[in-house]
Amino acid sequence: MATEGLVPITRDYLARYYDKYPMAPLPDEVTALAERLRALTADLAAVSPLSPDEELLEQEACGVPAPKMDENMWKNREQMEEILFLLNKSRRPVALQQKSTPEDADIVSTLDNVETKMKDMLKKLEQFQLKNADNVFNIVMTYMPQDFRGTLIRQQRERSERNKQAEADAVVSAGGSIRDRYALLWKQQMDRRVQLAQLGSATGVYKTLVRYLVGVPQVLLDFIRQINDANGPMEVQRERYGPALYTLTKLVLTIRLYLHLSLARYGQKKIDRDDIAALQQAVIIYTEEFGKFTTFIGEVFVNAPFFISAEDAGADSRKSEEYQEAIIPAGKTHEVILSVEAVNSYIAWDFSMPQGALSTLMDIGFHVEYISPSGEKTLILPYRRYEANQGNFCTVFAGSYNLVWDNSYSTFFKKTLRYKVDAVPPVIEPVEAVREP
Repeated sequence: MATEGLVPITRDYLARYYDKYPMAPLPDEVTALAERLRALTADLAAVSPLSPDEELLEQEACGVPAPKMDENMWKNREQMEEILFLLNKSRRPVALQQKSTPEDADIVSTLDNVETKMKDMLKKLEQFQLKNADNVFNIVMTYMPQDFRGTLIRQQRERSERNKQAEADAVVSAGGSIRDRYALLWKQQMDRRVQLAQLGSATGVYKTLVRYLVGVPQVLLDFIRQINDANGPMEVQRERYGPALYTLTKLVLTIRLYLHLSLARYGQKKIDRDDIAALQQAVIIYTEEFGKFTTFIGEVFVNAPFFISAEDAGADSRKSEEYQEAIIPAGKTHEVILSVEAVNSYIAWDFSMPQGALSTLMDIGFHVEYISPSGEKTLILPYRRYEANQGNFCTVFAGSYNLVWDNSYSTFFKKTLRYKVDAVPPVIEPVEAVREP
């Protein structure tokens, strides 16, 4: 695909693309079962008044879902976990744990079936979201240098994701609820979207990182710059496929509400055969339809026109920057100063000494030092002689770093140095720059 052949990714353009992917309507059972469960929850509320937390859950189940599609995906995932929490055998009513009567045993069997279906669907949703996130990052990476810098950027992203996971785990360890954890997970997701928009406009953390992007079509940069806009191109996707997702979101909220109330009031009102059958059918329909939705939207997403790789755009990131060569006379040094704007950037290098007839002499001294604003030098990487080396380190100060190749020990022989160096900015939002006093 030639870059000049690409057209702006506007609302009209996406609408024509989505016309190729009509979505089958949800079966009437989805709405009918949601209404049935809402009627059952009203009966349970009459048995015992709703607690404040139950009132909040009821308001959410009866309310209007969030407009963003990915926020709804996270909300569905949250509700699946909440339902599995309720279905944990240790949290079920004592009569169900002990299977006191044949009726109790039948209910336990149904709840176990519901638990299995929810676990399977949760796993599929987690894999779906992970795959989509990887697809977006991997497309961006096709425009990055395919050398040590691209590797560092990928490693930083992996480290950032591990930090996000650790942050979520800390919420749980501190006694936070499932809702608290998902509030954090959604914030992290929005942070990713903000960074993606920054990539399009070369602001924020991507102000420096965007210089690596080689051959990115302007239409793609324009699109991702608007990815979070309320009336941007992605709004077409929400209008086209959002209503079905909203319906499924409301169904899973209703399932959770009914399950919570029925288990909490089990001592006052046992679940009868018809009611548990309605719950089971609602879960079957929900998991089937939500599974179909994720499969469908995944196909729409992966084939979307905003997924333009460097190869498709006719860009070759591998040819973005060639190695440089320097001749270092005997008794002299070659120095390269790199400027770092944000801490947690990486100073990285890759160099070698092309071997000649006197191969045993073809090595070079190398060290790295930090230069303070006052000009004072601090050794960062100690001096050592190499024939070739590739390495990096994470900076703790913003400022200047001097990479020195030292041939001062040689009396007669000049050296040919082949090298590539860079200061790779952090992929995550940098903390405020710290400069050594």
